[in-house]
Amino acid sequence: MSFKVTTESLWSDLQKVRETAPLVHNITNYVVMNSTANALLAVGASPVMAHAQEEVEEMAAIAAALVINIGTLSPDWITAMQLAMKTAVNKGIPVVFDPVGSGATSFRTRTCRELLSTGANIIRGNASEIMSLVDASIQTKGVDSASDVSLAEQAALDLAKHYDNVVVVSGATDLITDGNNKAYIPHGHPMMAKVTGLGCTATAMVGTFSAINRDNFVAAAHAMALMGICGEIAVKKAQGPASLQLHLIDTFYTIDQENIAAYLQG
Repeated sequence: MSFKVTTESLWSDLQKVRETAPLVHNITNYVVMNSTANALLAVGASPVMAHAQEEVEEMAAIAAALVINIGTLSPDWITAMQLAMKTAVNKGIPVVFDPVGSGATSFRTRTCRELLSTGANIIRGNASEIMSLVDASIQTKGVDSASDVSLAEQAALDLAKHYDNVVVVSGATDLITDGNNKAYIPHGHPMMAKVTGLGCTATAMVGTFSAINRDNFVAAAHAMALMGICGEIAVKKAQGPASLQLHLIDTFYTIDQENIAAYLQG
């Protein structure tokens, strides 16, 4: 079954984020911590970036959602991720997992599979990353996707069924699936790929929406639609990638129901 995001449903969830300011615990990479935190603050969430083994269990226990991003891997961080994920799973707190660079090295691919065995409600990655989680022989260029979303559709369906969760494949048109239902989000702009970490921001945004909407499929679709629409709005004001990032954060803060309606209908 194909799902379509509506203005009313997306706006309703965005209002919930702004009204409740959910605490989103991010164990993410050095490259994106600042930009991810600013994006979540702008949209209305309360981000925390805590990765020390000594505190992640306590932090995960009080969070409304946990976001795991393996961008800058190290053994200590892997242990911290495992501890936080076990805590979140035990307490029924949604876990969103970003397999950054899976398929680039055997260490990354193996780590992803070990972490996913703990449990994740939503996986968000690019086409190559998602495919590598199903077939270890799939290789990526690094953190960039070498494959089109359409090529990863079957892998996404298989992965969602295997883990009984939701899988998001980012690309020119994003795909969200729970193994049965599918949503296609045709929003965004090619310039967004020129700003490092916007995929990581998308993952954190998915975590934010999963904090206020426990239907993980709908939450992921809403987050990706908002991400794409805000990107399209910001591009119109930007002169290049640097100013795009600036305008994107402003757009997360200022976007209203009329903006959402105009782009969903456009």
